[in-house]
Amino acid sequence: MSCSHCEPGDSRVATIVGSPSVLLVGNPNVGKSTLFNRLTGARQEIRNAPGTTVDLTTGGWSIDGQPLTVIDSPGTYSLLARSADEKVVTDLLVGGIEGHAPDLVVAVLDATALSRSLYLLGQLSKAGHPVVVALSMVDVARSEGVEVDAAAMGGVLGVPVVEINPRQGEGLDDLTAAIRTGLQIEPRLLGPDAKACTCADGGECCSLSTATPSDAATLAELLADADDVFTWVEVVTSRLGASSPRVETTFSDRVDRVLLHPIAGVAALLAVLWGLFELTTSVVAPVMDWTEGFVGGPLTTAALAITGAVGLGETWVESLLIDGVLAGAGVVFSFVPLMFIMFFALALLEDSGYLARAALLADRLMRAIGLDGRAVLPLIVGFGCNVPALAATKALPNSAHRTVTALLIPLTSCAARLTVYILIAATFFPDHAGTVVFGMYVASVLLVIAGGLLLKVIFKDDSSTDPLLLILPAYQKPRVLTVAGSAARRAFAFLKGAGVTIIVMLTLMWGLMAIPVSGDHSIGDVPVADSLYAEIAETVAPVFAPAGFDDWHASAALMTGFVAKETVVAALSQSYQVDEPAENSYDDAEGSDLGARLRADFDESSGGHGGAAALAFLVFVLAYTPCVATLAEQRRILGTKMTVGAFGVQLVLAWLLAVAVFQIGALL
Repeated sequence: MSCSHCEPGDSRVATIVGSPSVLLVGNPNVGKSTLFNRLTGARQEIRNAPGTTVDLTTGGWSIDGQPLTVIDSPGTYSLLARSADEKVVTDLLVGGIEGHAPDLVVAVLDATALSRSLYLLGQLSKAGHPVVVALSMVDVARSEGVEVDAAAMGGVLGVPVVEINPRQGEGLDDLTAAIRTGLQIEPRLLGPDAKACTCADGGECCSLSTATPSDAATLAELLADADDVFTWVEVVTSRLGASSPRVETTFSDRVDRVLLHPIAGVAALLAVLWGLFELTTSVVAPVMDWTEGFVGGPLTTAALAITGAVGLGETWVESLLIDGVLAGAGVVFSFVPLMFIMFFALALLEDSGYLARAALLADRLMRAIGLDGRAVLPLIVGFGCNVPALAATKALPNSAHRTVTALLIPLTSCAARLTVYILIAATFFPDHAGTVVFGMYVASVLLVIAGGLLLKVIFKDDSSTDPLLLILPAYQKPRVLTVAGSAARRAFAFLKGAGVTIIVMLTLMWGLMAIPVSGDHSIGDVPVADSLYAEIAETVAPVFAPAGFDDWHASAALMTGFVAKETVVAALSQSYQVDEPAENSYDDAEGSDLGARLRADFDESSGGHGGAAALAFLVFVLAYTPCVATLAEQRRILGTKMTVGAFGVQLVLAWLLAVAVFQIGALL
């Protein structure tokens, strides 16, 4: 048993090279991912499907000592792919994850919506793979008066059918036995044309004509004629004698009367959005501070002791370790609790059944910018922090919508920008500081709308004009431990995927500030004004002359802001060598030495139009890349090429907007 990144015998192996593979396929919200988590536990690996930004989760499992690879595919209603996510399912059926088709397909069917599930099963039949059916939601179906006999269904279909309840772990032994057998048999859901299928009482099974496609295009051609699949579904349901659900008011119906009401439902949605916003600001902030403080405290103290013990104390090596690598690690680890809590909250909403309702309520608003209602949660979260907001886009089932939302999120004004708004607004507009800050948030919303309208044209998606079709799952009690485990794995994926990028970028920033270009200084012990960092800032400063702030202090602060927006104020204070004003204080910002220096330099660089230059500076802070952590998460989601392109576009956009604001403001 081996994999590319594990030691032999490692029990945490997620993908086992050369082992049989089992692909889980099913409609959204049928318990497929819950079943995957039950089977694989913590032995999971999150990766992008080849050539896409679609998440795939693979896991290690074993039956009687035989290692298996289990693949959790995106939920889909059809194999006739219209989105990137659906195409991933068809690609997996043809080529798996290592270039070979899966050895067995476990079709997870919803007993409460049997006809819809059977349609997907009928298409799977044509793909030519051995199939085992896992029948979920049986308890819910029975509560609605629908009786589904798994044994009878197995006799009709000619394949193993097993009742499961993955939330409670029921039926897993039977499923294991069926998979054990399924890996040794040829496909049985194959054979005569469905139109000729009579499902004779003598035990003959209903089956479909099929071929074994060699690629996704061939599979699409095979599935192009859906009539035989529909006919097959009708024959099977008739043979099973499937009953219709009782028409009665359920608990979910009663709750939906409130949560889907045009007034009460919107109020509840706003309360949920406010709660998510608070999570990314007030609630998580102390935990982030503690985590970063642990790195900056005990870990740093230990590192200083080690460098001192080996004779590297007070050298550039110590400075690199402390101010470069460990500082970057502090930023990375401070984001981990934020990511975990956000993933946990979103998973709770999804597991309870509310997330689909939230998407339905917000759909009309989001349609205006080419998205559907499911995109509202990441965008709102972005006003708290862009990093978990980007991570939340992974929950969007449409690849084009994920891409557009991930490109729009950096335009949402995160909480870190607020300290800059307050400093500049209080310094230049003391009588209207609150109005200016409010105006920045209004400008952020307008930028998101304008960006969405533009990206709607650029990223054309065939399904973007389709109505939002959602199967509203019954409300259920969330499984806290399962949700927590999933959130922890996704937070670790962020740590592994974006952490290296963040540490490298912050170490590079340390290098710029540690290298002297003037004066008699050693590496790592340089005043800001004499560093390579200041030299670059002076070189960049003339670029901002059309925006009115051709001053190296301002451009240096913007460079530091690329690391983290909350450092802009500290960078200004450091470059001017004055005390930083109290955080989020209008009065202190207005009367501070820093405020006086800013007014003087902005008035000089703008030719007497300091107020217009200050507004231009604020607009630039709003529109350019929020921080290196955001960039790292974008790269993890969108890939390097698109992230670099988006970064360049944002810089140009921010510069154009800043120039426009200053030029117009100077004329008024």
